[in-house]
Amino acid sequence: MTDSVAPVITVDGPGGSGKGTVTQMLARRLGWHLLDSGALYRLTALAAERQGVALDDEAALVSVAASLDVTFEPTPPGEPARVLLSGQDVTGEIRTERCGDNASRVAVIQPVRDALLQRQRDFRQAPGLVADGRDMGTVVFPDAPVKIFLTASAEERARRRFNQLKDAGVDVNIDALLEEIRVRDERDMNRSAAPLKPADDAQVIDSTGLSIEEVLDRCMAAAGQA
Repeated sequence: MTDSVAPVITVDGPGGSGKGTVTQMLARRLGWHLLDSGALYRLTALAAERQGVALDDEAALVSVAASLDVTFEPTPPGEPARVLLSGQDVTGEIRTERCGDNASRVAVIQPVRDALLQRQRDFRQAPGLVADGRDMGTVVFPDAPVKIFLTASAEERARRRFNQLKDAGVDVNIDALLEEIRVRDERDMNRSAAPLKPADDAQVIDSTGLSIEEVLDRCMAAAGQA
């Protein structure tokens, strides 16, 4: 890598593994930019739904992805980044289970991924970028000097999501959540377009049973190699 190219730390892994929280904390600690690539797929799915585009209409979905009007705004520590779609705050809406499932369906379509690829790469700016996603280290930034694959058991991820939704006042069944996570994992890992898997040179961190501070410490240790 030349000095003119900003360094990237990629953090890939399944939903509920803690990527969102850890990458925000890591980017803030380093003073680097942050890319939540999953939000782009969720925004594509949401925009498609609002425009009446079917999730199996490939050509129309590519058009939606290519024309997204998206803004990410920083928020206080511990809060998710504020996401605006065409000027409207959709931060909460894109984090619903429905939107997440729709995003997973959209993400299997290779032309949609192609439409979003350069948009993701444009986030790579000095002094550096922390990129959160499922194919950041394998496809989007294959030359990243540090690649992390953050995972956790399906049961642990379901428990975390259950507690998160419960704290938000949402009535949810943990068994149903677990089944949704398993189905999504199966789809993400077996899709033909950029399947979910660690890059060959990624450091795998299993966050099951670890506190967020312990996970951050391990990521910061890895970041020292960037």
